[in-house]
Amino acid sequence: MDYDILKDIEMRMKKCLLIFKKNISNVCIDRVSPKLLDKVYIEYYGKKTSLREISNITIESANILKINVFDKNILRVIEKEIFNSKIEATTVVQDGFIKLIFPSLTEERRKKIYKSIQVDAECNRIMMRNIRRDANDILKKHVKKKIFTLDDERMIQTEIQFLTNKYINIVNDLCLKKQSDIMRVGKH
Repeated sequence: MDYDILKDIEMRMKKCLLIFKKNISNVCIDRVSPKLLDKVYIEYYGKKTSLREISNITIESANILKINVFDKNILRVIEKEIFNSKIEATTVVQDGFIKLIFPSLTEERRKKIYKSIQVDAECNRIMMRNIRRDANDILKKHVKKKIFTLDDERMIQTEIQFLTNKYINIVNDLCLKKQSDIMRVGKH
């Protein structure tokens, strides 16, 4: 039996899961986090540079991040990039630093976040199913070329389905946990 197919799809599914975990960890519930700015990159001296590399990001309060930029000449560029990144916060530039003021978590905003997590989880499940489909296609080609027997094909397909179910269930569990955290915060 060829374990390279199984190793490959498990590796690809793990990558999908890591991306999903990172995405949902960036969702702020009760307190903002500097992680929200991980995807913000600035054109700095002709090179795309992470905001974290050219500034110090601190949590000023539960809904305010303070960005202390090392080079004060690029404050407006950073403000523009933050705006373009579609981070839902009000940007205030003052005295050589930037404050990001995030709205409080209203019922409507919680529901919006809840739905976005559902959408992200569904996209992740679709990616995993596509990985399964690709593996099954490769497997069928191997059977046609007589590399595998039909019995081998069935055994490997069973393993592929097992891995798919395993990772989809992990995504479902993470999704439900994050969604319950979101709704619980609103009830306090």
